[in-house]
Amino acid sequence: MKNIKTRLAAMGFLEFAVWGAYLTSLGAFLAQNGLSGQIGWFYAVQGIVSIFMPALVGIVADRWIPAHKMLSLCHVMAGSFMIAAGWYAMDSGNALQFTPLFTLYTISVAFFMPTIGLSNSVAYTVLNKAGLDTVKNFPPIRTLGTVGFICAMLFVNFTGYQNTYQQLFTSGVLSFVLAIYCLTMPPCPTSGKTGSSVADALGLRAFRLFKNKQMAIFFIFSMLLGVSLQITNGFANPFIQSFKEVPQFAGDWGVHNANALISLSQISETLCILLIPFFLRRFGIKVVMLMAMFAWVLRFGFFGIGDTGSGVVFLILSMIVYGVAFDFFNVSGSLYVDQKTDSSIRSSAQGLFMVMTNGIGATVGTLAAQAVIDRTVYSQPIGEAQIHGWHDAWMIFASYALVVAVLFMIVFRYKHTDPDKQLIEEETDKLEI
Repeated sequence: MKNIKTRLAAMGFLEFAVWGAYLTSLGAFLAQNGLSGQIGWFYAVQGIVSIFMPALVGIVADRWIPAHKMLSLCHVMAGSFMIAAGWYAMDSGNALQFTPLFTLYTISVAFFMPTIGLSNSVAYTVLNKAGLDTVKNFPPIRTLGTVGFICAMLFVNFTGYQNTYQQLFTSGVLSFVLAIYCLTMPPCPTSGKTGSSVADALGLRAFRLFKNKQMAIFFIFSMLLGVSLQITNGFANPFIQSFKEVPQFAGDWGVHNANALISLSQISETLCILLIPFFLRRFGIKVVMLMAMFAWVLRFGFFGIGDTGSGVVFLILSMIVYGVAFDFFNVSGSLYVDQKTDSSIRSSAQGLFMVMTNGIGATVGTLAAQAVIDRTVYSQPIGEAQIHGWHDAWMIFASYALVVAVLFMIVFRYKHTDPDKQLIEEETDKLEI
């Protein structure tokens, strides 16, 4: 267990570097190759496979294959098919077709998406075995994941890969590196039990969490908030680059370095992760989730009034609030699920959280966003008309996020007790006795 936090941080760095190599720039590559109308499908399929793959992989990791080995296997498969997708794109040149590219890409992300929850499960298991508090020690480790995402984003930006198939090769190579590194992690034992029922044998006990009203409401709102997760990943880059069609913005730095501009979001994410232990202990999951929800309102709203010229300050503000929007939902939610579930279904529970957020929520959100953008943006002539359409679309997304936040505030019942305050009260009671 020597230097275990450093080793887990390195794993997180590579995990999110794999994703960062293409997640925010794939939309720009597709748009430049005549596939702007299919951007939503490439991001929605991440959600579609997340409906079942994380849960299935989590079941296998809980029951039969140790989580660190399962993580390695998934990355071997994800990397192989991502490189195959890049090879097809390279070989096709200007004759790139949707179906073969989409098929190879889909198989790759089907194996990648489970690794997000699985890497969390490995980290939680290893930290617990080392006797370390997950709430205190996991967020700093997770920070290195975001650093990895940023490094990959900047790499594809400044190499010019953000508009080419080379981003797919970059992701695939990183997957292979991580697959090897995962095998050096401390063993993550399986439960080795088959259970007394079909549900137990398949590891489906995580779905029993819905019997608890509070957990059921939490998962439902996680799904509703998950709708927002992939919208800016898929469409922020094409939105920023669309300003090059308007003469007054054509020479702006941000237009030609969209990925670098967007990377400010991940820098903010890195800093905000470190705030999670304090806010969770002090205010509890409800307040933290509400902060994330209102941050999504601002994330979309600032895009709706920003541009790459004098309005670039609003784009920068949108990037800044993204840290709260993403971390205070994804990381805090994952920690909350870990604390509320038994260790025997930890991987399955994390898989279920992925199903609700990056699965059902992100799928519905991305396809709905594509429909909105097709109507408000791509139905308009290139230039100022499309810019106005983009602004309308972002305001629609902001309005949705606001409705979800208000409903969560009303419906989710949660009484939080500050552990530090409780300890002080207990010590005071002892003194009085």
